[in-house]
Amino acid sequence: MRRLIINADDLGLTPGVNRAILESNQRGVVTSATLMANSAAFTDAVACVQSLRGSKLSVGCHLVLVDGEPVTPAKKVPSLTKHSSEFRRGIGELALAARTRKLDPAEIETEAVAQFRKIGSSGLQPSHFDTHKHSHLFPEILIPALRAAQACNILAVRNPFEPANPLPLSFLARYRKLLKRYFQLRLLRTMRSNWLRRVREAGLKTPDGSFGVITTGDVDMTLIRALLENMPDGTWELVCHPGYNDADLDKVRTRLRTSRVHELELLTSPDVRQLIDSLGIQLISYNEL
Repeated sequence: MRRLIINADDLGLTPGVNRAILESNQRGVVTSATLMANSAAFTDAVACVQSLRGSKLSVGCHLVLVDGEPVTPAKKVPSLTKHSSEFRRGIGELALAARTRKLDPAEIETEAVAQFRKIGSSGLQPSHFDTHKHSHLFPEILIPALRAAQACNILAVRNPFEPANPLPLSFLARYRKLLKRYFQLRLLRTMRSNWLRRVREAGLKTPDGSFGVITTGDVDMTLIRALLENMPDGTWELVCHPGYNDADLDKVRTRLRTSRVHELELLTSPDVRQLIDSLGIQLISYNEL
């Protein structure tokens, strides 16, 4: 049996991203989304979700510890902000700080609780959490984030590890720009067993893994078909980033611009729905995990 959660990241980033995510749910195949508590369009995102009628969209927290500002006053989380008003820029800098023990786990937990509770106080109880740039791959971030999830009654977390061979090798030869990410994630996969053990010990649920991490920003119908046809039995998550490339997005530091529009077209395409049905894949949300 194959079950699939299709989760749209970056809810709250801009009104255009919010609109695209809701369209991908209402007219397409998106079943879950994760909301950025520190985002400029947070209030708009909450209103959009609350306006849905009859939708099974589950909403979690897209925990942000990089490329943004904390919800907690910056002076209370100095190891996360390097004594400025913003988090570090780029996952590389954050990963280095995590691996060299420069992040205070108590501050990570404090900031995670603040983001989780901001979403909860809006009237949306987070169904799950993931992290911006998948920073919870690293145990120095995962462990305090799991403690925060326990404190806030969040029951599930994204498993950011892709299968050992998410795509046939022939595709990597055709899509050479994916090769670097493929080998980076193969290296990080060595942390998978310990990652799963910590999640189990914390009592949270998690899928068997994720698709779409390697292909972020480059996905097309050919890759979608290959990913889904290659999906093993079990429960998996497809990570996506639909949106509109508009003036609001121009104000945001992100490499994902035109790709968001392409993903919106794919996620609302009848061809993708038909593909999922033809493969016998059951769509579920995090509420049904």
